[in-house]
Amino acid sequence: MAVRTKLYISLILITIVLFIGVSGYTIISNESLIDSLYMTVITMSTVGFGTLHELNQTEKLFTIGLIVLSIGVYGYFVTALTEYLANDNFFQLLKYKKMQQKIQKLKNHTIVCGYGRNGRQAVVQLKKFNMPCIVIEKDKEILEELDKANMLYVEGDATEDKTLNEAAIKNAKSLITALPSDADNLFVVLSARQINKEFTIISRASSESSFKKLKIAGATNIIMPDKIGGEHMASLVVTPDLVEFVDKLKISEECDTNLEEIAINDLPKEFLNKTLLDLDLRRKTGCNVIGFKTSKNEYIINPEPTTSLDSGSNLIVLGRPNQIEKLRQML
Repeated sequence: MAVRTKLYISLILITIVLFIGVSGYTIISNESLIDSLYMTVITMSTVGFGTLHELNQTEKLFTIGLIVLSIGVYGYFVTALTEYLANDNFFQLLKYKKMQQKIQKLKNHTIVCGYGRNGRQAVVQLKKFNMPCIVIEKDKEILEELDKANMLYVEGDATEDKTLNEAAIKNAKSLITALPSDADNLFVVLSARQINKEFTIISRASSESSFKKLKIAGATNIIMPDKIGGEHMASLVVTPDLVEFVDKLKISEECDTNLEEIAINDLPKEFLNKTLLDLDLRRKTGCNVIGFKTSKNEYIINPEPTTSLDSGSNLIVLGRPNQIEKLRQML
């Protein structure tokens, strides 16, 4: 029998004994409900308070029976409670509830649905940039792995609204769904977009037919790992040196040079209507601007020096981590 079930049974037995005691004293002693409850409680708890009146033979026999019955039920309750507290599930439940409270306080985090090969790599990259993320997973073995790694997670099915809400989806900045099934990913995208209409949704897809459906459902970007892998291998044959060079610019803090995106949300007044030439970012920070995304989501590769910055635009820059940090502080 499960430990929790034994605890529930013991609580039910205590309630039954309490009901028997109150009913017995009400019938035998003709006491009021409150007096009967009082007699039952002091008898069951064996605290030793005095009785309301001198007990007759019938009342004494009933009280003895109630004491014996209470001791047996209490013994069962103490045993069940001890097993429950000693069980790892109890402390695991407390830990999980504490983690849930922490999750609900998060803002601008990323939700990763599924901790398979793709989900795992996504989490690794997010952690490199110290971006808060939550994993939604239902596999018990994987959950144990996440627990040992002290990672925030939600146990459950990512296709259910309840699970997404437990991951504080309304406060999230983005969601990555990397489930094995395209149908599940589609369902997650539909549900997530209904709950949070503003954030970014990135979905994994296995087939071309799923691409358009995921886009219609509300996915911001769709990634096809097999297609990307094939293109990368072909590129290593056609332009191996170029691919190797680009690989060295991977978004990682371990690299000497990073290719990174700088979001311009609240531009300082002194930078309004200033051009890239006016700002002279190369001399002041050491970063090279190789791309520009306008507030209308238009991409400009190798922008002209006369390009003006405005709030809501993004800069694609190339530079070392310290140079990029200097640029962030400047903007």
